[in-house]
Amino acid sequence: MIYNIAILGASGYTGAELIRLIANHSHMKIKALGGNSKAGQSMASVFPHLRHLDLPDLVTMEEIDFSGIDLCFCALPHKTSQEVIAALPKNLKIVDLSADFRLRNPADYEKWYGNAHAALAQQEEAVYGLTEFYREEIRAARLVAGTGCNAATGQYALRPLIAAGVIDLDEIILDLKCAVSGAGRALKENLLHAELSEGYHAYAVGGTHRHLGEFDQEFSALAGRPVQVQFTPHLVPANRGILATCYVKGDAQAIHDTLKTAYAAEPFIEVLPFGEAPSTRHIRGSNFCHVGVCADRISGRAIVIAALDNLTKGSSGQALQNANLLLDIEETEGLMMAPLFP
Repeated sequence: MIYNIAILGASGYTGAELIRLIANHSHMKIKALGGNSKAGQSMASVFPHLRHLDLPDLVTMEEIDFSGIDLCFCALPHKTSQEVIAALPKNLKIVDLSADFRLRNPADYEKWYGNAHAALAQQEEAVYGLTEFYREEIRAARLVAGTGCNAATGQYALRPLIAAGVIDLDEIILDLKCAVSGAGRALKENLLHAELSEGYHAYAVGGTHRHLGEFDQEFSALAGRPVQVQFTPHLVPANRGILATCYVKGDAQAIHDTLKTAYAAEPFIEVLPFGEAPSTRHIRGSNFCHVGVCADRISGRAIVIAALDNLTKGSSGQALQNANLLLDIEETEGLMMAPLFP
């Protein structure tokens, strides 16, 4: 069976990544591409690397007829997604890539994103889209809320450890390096080549990064009590990739064994041999996440490192993985491509 797909926000990086992935999907056909700022243009003119594909031109969202659409990906900015999704047909399956439905408590959304939640009814039905941990809820959902790319990386490293109780919950430090595409495609002075290249810097220092809302929500629910990690992201002059280095208290071998067991049946999570550390160069352009564990020289401490591609496993690949579940398609369909190297 072939399912008709619409992508809203198709002129951004995650929209283009969705198109790249769906092009190799056996059961999906892209029927509509929404991109208000570039409406009327062809995808070949907006993204020349997609010129070989037979794609519809970009249109405004108001021009899309959703009556023939089976599933819609929303790759829009936060706040915009709430307004748009609230107006979509109530029977339409939706995978949202924005931050608008990730936080279950509307007060938390207002705290971290600075505006009141504008789609409370849709928030009630939204399922958090970290596929490996919410698989059955996603299968039965209508609206799936994709995770933040930083939040996904940190959770792949830490969730099984928190659930198993093998680390000290009050001693978690998360040092994260993320590539520039995570900031989106909009023109920003600090992301110009001359401003960004040949260096990297910390930002949102001291606990102001919005993805902390997801860490607080998910880790506290797992532990059954409040858990707050110390988290500092750094922007690096690379196009793709996230590397999360987690400093924890616990037995390193037990930590590795816990992760190995937790992810044994997961097609996209690779736990490396004990003592090996992952690299973003080994997951680039793929839906894989590599996790490594190393013992620290200080007894009773360990370093857990996770690497994924922010545009694929951290966003559009995760979205397609969830869409496969929503449509009762094999979860790995369209996603088993090998990473790009070098």
